[in-house]
Amino acid sequence: MEFDCIVIGGGPSGLMAAIAAGEKGAKVLLIDKGDKLGRKLAISGGGRCNVTNRLPVEEIIKHIPGNGKFLYSAFSIFNNEDIIRFFEGLGIVLKEEDHGRMFPVTDKAQSVVDALLTQLEKLQVKIFKNCAVAEVLYENGQTAGVLLRDGQTITAKSVVIAVGGKSVPHTGSTGDGYSWAEKAGHTITDLFPTEVPVTSAEPFIKNKTLQGLSLRDIELSVLNPKGKPLISHRMDMIFTHFGISGPAVLRCSQFIVKAMKKWNLTQVTVSLDAVPDRNEEEIFQEIMKLVKAEPKKSIKNTLKGLLPERYLLFLLEQNEIDTSAQGGTIAHEKIRSFAKSCKQFEFKVNGTLSIEKAFVTGGGVSVKEIDPKTMGSKLMNGLYFCGEILDIHGYTGGYNITSALVTGRLAGTNAALCAK
Repeated sequence: MEFDCIVIGGGPSGLMAAIAAGEKGAKVLLIDKGDKLGRKLAISGGGRCNVTNRLPVEEIIKHIPGNGKFLYSAFSIFNNEDIIRFFEGLGIVLKEEDHGRMFPVTDKAQSVVDALLTQLEKLQVKIFKNCAVAEVLYENGQTAGVLLRDGQTITAKSVVIAVGGKSVPHTGSTGDGYSWAEKAGHTITDLFPTEVPVTSAEPFIKNKTLQGLSLRDIELSVLNPKGKPLISHRMDMIFTHFGISGPAVLRCSQFIVKAMKKWNLTQVTVSLDAVPDRNEEEIFQEIMKLVKAEPKKSIKNTLKGLLPERYLLFLLEQNEIDTSAQGGTIAHEKIRSFAKSCKQFEFKVNGTLSIEKAFVTGGGVSVKEIDPKTMGSKLMNGLYFCGEILDIHGYTGGYNITSALVTGRLAGTNAALCAK
């Protein structure tokens, strides 16, 4: 069998690449080893599918700390506003939610997947499901096609590798593409989990003292060995039986992994600010005022409402303050140290859950070896990459899918032009 272009992988970037190649009039084959296309899309955004983000391009690139700047050229050709127009052209009406996140009005990810599948059908893209690729074939510095696991060879002038990373493996991304890239001479940078819950061996975690406690609108910072913040994120978090999780933690996770590697550490300190809108002195003065007004009232009742109750009692105990003691009997130094821990409760974390439990894979095919305007390999003619197999990773909130759709668009378009 012969095609102009083969796209391997039916996730967001692969579907977009196959459509883009089809629109250029290429004879396209889309191969996926699963029985369903768009599985990652169908579960994204909590099953509602956060298709992109409407923030300005500068902001989007800031939210892709893993090589986001590589995407400047790509965004100049096809950007997030183009993604919105693309989906609206397929009949998917989108709405904007907090932080620029774009969702289908239906609130159903499946409607997005269905629209993409309908478009593939219109463009007469051939689809092989439940079909595993054994290897990508190269001849004389040129892609020649693919060899399937059943022994069948399919020839094509260009191949797009869109098989994802190693995160969320039940959707089919199990890291198959790395060896095909290496065979073409590509470098795979170290793979690591990002957007992943964080582990800790602190006694209060092991004893499950705070398990299940959610803190809203806190600021979490990852500290370097000198105690200076490497990164801070202000969002929600939750304490778990193994450590910490929630949006602020997921965003900090890659910086914890990188710090452990950079300084060869077994633990990293994080600092939790539960009242980011006030400084330590203001909190101290406010507590002193309350205590002066009612010195006989127990300190836990005096401070009611300052912090969620479980966290308040926990911090009082951490500062060796008897929670039932009368406010007027407590030494000022202790109140000051309590005020400080409201602003910077520091504890140690020792890593993250596995890459399979992560939302996003860090690392991948080195972007130094990819043409930023076409997503073509600089080492092998006719070979293109898109989506999470590339060493590009962003925060959750529509940034990774934007990167996948933009790189998919370029890879598919240029793979078709190369084949024609």
